Amino acid sequence: MPTTPDGKPLVFNLFNNGTGHHEASWRLAGSRPLANLDIEYFERLAQLAESVMFDSVFLADHVALEGVSRRPSGRLDPLTVLTAVARATSRIGLIATASTSYNDPFNVARRFASLDLISGGRVGWNIVTTPGDASARNFGLDAQASHLERYQRAEEFLAVTQKLWDSWEDDAVVADREAGVWADESKIHAIDHRGRFFSVRGPLNTPRSPQGHPVLVQAGSSEDGKDFAARHAEAVFTAQHTLADGKAFYADLKRRVKLAGRDPEGVKILPGIVPVLGSTEAQARELDAELDELVLAESGRDRLARQLGLDPARLPLDRQLPDDLPTEDDIEGDKSRFTLIVELARREKLTVRQLVGRLGSGRGHRTFAGTPEQVADTIQAWAREGAADGFNIMPAILPSGFELFVEHVVPILRKRGLIRSDYEGTTLREHYGLPRPPSRYATPSGASAGDAGSGSE
Repeated sequence: MPTTPDGKPLVFNLFNNGTGHHEASWRLAGSRPLANLDIEYFERLAQLAESVMFDSVFLADHVALEGVSRRPSGRLDPLTVLTAVARATSRIGLIATASTSYNDPFNVARRFASLDLISGGRVGWNIVTTPGDASARNFGLDAQASHLERYQRAEEFLAVTQKLWDSWEDDAVVADREAGVWADESKIHAIDHRGRFFSVRGPLNTPRSPQGHPVLVQAGSSEDGKDFAARHAEAVFTAQHTLADGKAFYADLKRRVKLAGRDPEGVKILPGIVPVLGSTEAQARELDAELDELVLAESGRDRLARQLGLDPARLPLDRQLPDDLPTEDDIEGDKSRFTLIVELARREKLTVRQLVGRLGSGRGHRTFAGTPEQVADTIQAWAREGAADGFNIMPAILPSGFELFVEHVVPILRKRGLIRSDYEGTTLREHYGLPRPPSRYATPSGASAGDAGSGSE
């Protein structure tokens, strides 16, 4: 696996967000406004990422429709898309978002286990708790649950899902034609889970997958989110604007992982970077400015108001944020994104119009406009300074932004030994340097599993 100068593994993930991570990317000449509905587009981008040995490709998801008239908003189900992508690729990892707020553990466990089997062990689950009243109203609720309750549900949801993934031992399927035995029933276990949110008998009706279970990914940076990640995540997608903030987040999360009794090296922290490339720095900045000018300010202000819990009338476009904002404790939605937005606005003294433009480029992730060498320098510096185990590459414009990254940045990274020249394994766990988890029901050779680890709660 490639390493930074101080010996740490470096991971590269492509975050495919349709036309690009800048919300105005679809308005550029030559863009593909229907890319987010085109399965061949998803397949080709994954194939391109695989051709330069990226570790994984990631698809986010939302369960509510907002702002449909102003930007491409319709989307395909990520797991459905990645099933097609799995058949169009052979090595790259496939990570999809699924909400613990608006799903049931059995269905999520079965769908991810199925895709892990289909892909030969290349799947990861980005675990989200889904803020927002608009999402809640699509599932028979009047409003979102509290932030704390969403994470409590997520905790139990994940516990049930892991029990279901473990309910088949690795050697449960014997397929003995002569004896007429397809599976050893003593190695398939009911989980008998009884909890606050879920009651699940089990077992799963899908055998154990090549990875044991999919890689667990998490992206929340609130206090609850970081504690959840410390207990469970194997990779963390995060957003920081400055190297100092990146280093602080990295050190804090690794500390929490250790306090949770886990190996900090077993959790890969992947900050997002939104590259805007040009042959010169001036050219890159010109493109970045052009994109920002295409953002519809009023639409962006309305979205910002929802994130901050304010009436849009309180956000005049050419003034800075008001002094009397709510605190993070007052927010029941996305707490970490609220804090990131407010700190960015205060630190750089941005007007609402400027803030909307900045957020339009990557929804709070670090945007970097520069030459390929400057982008590579930034990646190397963050890894060397202890702010990253790898990166979530989020091109502002797709597919052209990633094509430029592949053509001009990847060769520099490879020359510096920062990106692999070939795959060393076949599963996402192997790409990320993560161990394969044993089934909780597995017993020492020759012993009987009996009713070990029934998992009742």
